Amino acid sequence: MALPALATAGELAAWMQLTPDELPASASLVLDTVSAIVRAEARQHFTRRTTTVELQPRDGVVTLPQRPVVRVISVWSASAVLDPGGWRLFRDRLHVPAATSLVEVVYEHGYTEVPGDVRAVVLTAASRVLNNPSDLRQETAGGVSVTYAAETIGASLSPADRDLLARYRRRVAVVDTA
Repeated sequence: MALPALATAGELAAWMQLTPDELPASASLVLDTVSAIVRAEARQHFTRRTTTVELQPRDGVVTLPQRPVVRVISVWSASAVLDPGGWRLFRDRLHVPAATSLVEVVYEHGYTEVPGDVRAVVLTAASRVLNNPSDLRQETAGGVSVTYAAETIGASLSPADRDLLARYRRRVAVVDTA
């Protein structure tokens, strides 16, 4: 199932100081594409949904990949559902001390509203694409010359966009086992 765009066409029109009728027909496609790019960069869905994952416990703990975790619906281990007393949730970490093999977790996660900074990244990147659809680096008409910044070329994220999304990415630790 495809995830919805992280911003609406109406929000994009307002962001670009246009009326919705002034947006090009490609606006929805651009919002969908930029939303997918933002999700890939942040490694988060952002929208509220239910997900099933299989994870290997490490020292009796699994970390649920999508945040924020709203609630855990069920936890399975060794083909049996674990009693709610057999696990404990703390933020995005699920303590399953009895589980020694893969656990299957069904959980609800995400935001009721897309965070403002995430929406701003989507709207900014989408407006860059719509303002420079031909990916021009420079154009001249008569005595007027316009040079576009490198960030305005293509449906990509700028370093500032990546910085805003960095707080949503899961940080990983590297452990030396030698």
